[in-house]
Amino acid sequence: MIFDTDILIWCFRGNRSALETIGAERERALSIVSFMELVQGARSLGEVREIRRFLRDNTFRSGLQVADALIAATARETGEILATGNIRHFRPIAGLRLKTFRPSAR
Repeated sequence: MIFDTDILIWCFRGNRSALETIGAERERALSIVSFMELVQGARSLGEVREIRRFLRDNTFRSGLQVADALIAATARETGEILATGNIRHFRPIAGLRLKTFRPSAR
């Protein structure tokens, strides 16, 4: 399940319902955009470390960087094949058709 930023914020504030909602899911993920929102809203480097530790300890996965996520979403939404030299970035995305690009040696 992908969790939106607001649920994570409520969790960090100690909201029991948010903690239970997150805890009830075996697979937890968040958008890289949500991660960026959390880090941007952190009041200190210590809070950034706490956010990272919480996400790691609760096995949240994000994987893609913002630009890659937008590129993949565009290709998937339009039904187009995505040609890329960075195939490993996109391989985990279900329903995304990929074509591997390898530059020629010149």
